[in-house]
Amino acid sequence: MNMDLCMSKAATYSTSAPGKIILCGEYAVVFGHPGIAVPAEFRVEVTYKPNGKDWAITWEGATGDPKKANTYVHTILDACALQQTIQPGALHIKNSIPLGKGMGSSTALTIAIGRCVFGSVAEFHETPQQIREKILSVENIVNPGNSGIDFAVIWEERPVYFKKGQPAAQIALSPEISDALKSAELIDTGPPHEATPELVTWMLSRHVAGEPAIEKAIHTIGACAARLKNGEDFATVIRNHHQAQIHLGIVNTKTQSLIKKIEQEGGCAKVIGAGGRTGGSGMVLAFDADPKIAEAMGFKIIEN
Repeated sequence: MNMDLCMSKAATYSTSAPGKIILCGEYAVVFGHPGIAVPAEFRVEVTYKPNGKDWAITWEGATGDPKKANTYVHTILDACALQQTIQPGALHIKNSIPLGKGMGSSTALTIAIGRCVFGSVAEFHETPQQIREKILSVENIVNPGNSGIDFAVIWEERPVYFKKGQPAAQIALSPEISDALKSAELIDTGPPHEATPELVTWMLSRHVAGEPAIEKAIHTIGACAARLKNGEDFATVIRNHHQAQIHLGIVNTKTQSLIKKIEQEGGCAKVIGAGGRTGGSGMVLAFDADPKIAEAMGFKIIEN
C-alpha cells in the first residue's frame, strides 16, 4: 500500500495511484466469486494546493473528453465533501492510465484525489485505515455497484486475491504467472459504448432473470482464481476464462477473431475489465502473442 503523501513548504500535496489489471474474475466477483488482480504500470498523479477559493483543475497526459473528465473530478470532490469539509484549490492531474478501457482509471483517480484532500486536512493525525475508509465511501458513491476488486488492488498496489465481503488477501503469484505478466501485451480494441456501471447493471438483471448461459459463464469465471492459485496450467485457465466472457456477451466479434488468432499461434488472451456490449471491448491482455497479429487487424499495442 502506497500512502506516501508529499508536502512542500507551500502546502502543496502530491500523491499517485496505479491502474489495475484483472487477471481473472470479471463480473464473477460481483456475485461473490473470487478474483485475482494485479497493479498496472500506468499511474495517475495528483497535485493539490488548497487556497480556499474555487477549484482550478488542470490535466496532463491521457484525459479523454476534458468536459467529461472535469465533471467526473467534481463528482469525486463533491463526494469527498460529504465525508468532511475540504478546501477548494488548484488540482493538477497527470494521467497515463488508458481511460474507459477496464484498467481502473476512475478508481485510481478517486484514490489519488482522496489521499490528497483528506491527507491535507488530516495532517497525518488520522490513521491510513481511517483515510482508507473515507476514500472507500467516496468510491462507493462515484462508482455505485462496484465489486471492490479495483479499489483493493489499487489501494494495496500488490497482487490480491479478492472475494466480496472479505478482506483482500495479498497473493504471491507463481513464477509462471509472474513471467507471463512481464512479457504480456496490452492490446487496445477501442472503448465500449457503455460505462462499467451500466454493464454491471445489465449483468445483474440477467442474473436475476436466471439466464442459464449467464450462470454457467459466471461460475466458469469464478472458478479461475482458485484454479490459478492451485497451479493449473495458466494458458488453459485463461482460454477457459475468455470463452466464458464470450458467453457473457462482452467480447465483440473482431476481438474474438483477434484472440482466436493468438490462440492458434500458441498464445492466450482475454479482455480485462467489463468489456462491452457494443463498440470496442476495451483492453485485451495477451500472452505469448506475436504483435504483428494485432497490428495486422488494426489494433494498437499499448506500451507501458
